Amino acid sequence: MIRSRRGGRRNQETVELNITAFMNLMVILVPFLLITAVFSRLAILELNLPGSSSEPVEPQEQTFQLEIIVRQDKIEVGDRNQGLLGIYPNGDDGRYDFVALAEKLTELKERYPTKTDAAILLEQDIAYDTLVQVMDTVRVAQEINEDDGVIDRSDLFPDISIGDAPVQGGGTS
Repeated sequence: MIRSRRGGRRNQETVELNITAFMNLMVILVPFLLITAVFSRLAILELNLPGSSSEPVEPQEQTFQLEIIVRQDKIEVGDRNQGLLGIYPNGDDGRYDFVALAEKLTELKERYPTKTDAAILLEQDIAYDTLVQVMDTVRVAQEINEDDGVIDRSDLFPDISIGDAPVQGGGTS
């Protein structure tokens, strides 16, 4: 009697899974995800990190090397070989003077039109938003056309390197 019960269970049919509802969900979900994926956009800005070089530079090989040093209370613009070219202290409200920085960078671009690289050196605890604003100012000059009100953009120094600022009072080397 025990054997006949076991034999009867083996002959039972297996129940098939009903995945119709799941397939309907996928038919709706996949196109929705594909449509919304088009609207998400990543903005990637390539940066060049400075390499370590302990070799001295020969005097005839020294060229203009733009450095923008962002400190807590000011922005310094300089040449690695010649020294400081301009200091732009924060305003009374504590904000950086990006307009004066943009004017100086435009002037430098006119003097060195083939120069495309610049180094941004930051003190510790500089806000990320400040870094982004400095990078935008260094990369592109924006000028409003008085005739039609259109903003004209021109490249300044789009090849940006980022590093740590030298200790204040220690120079720009």
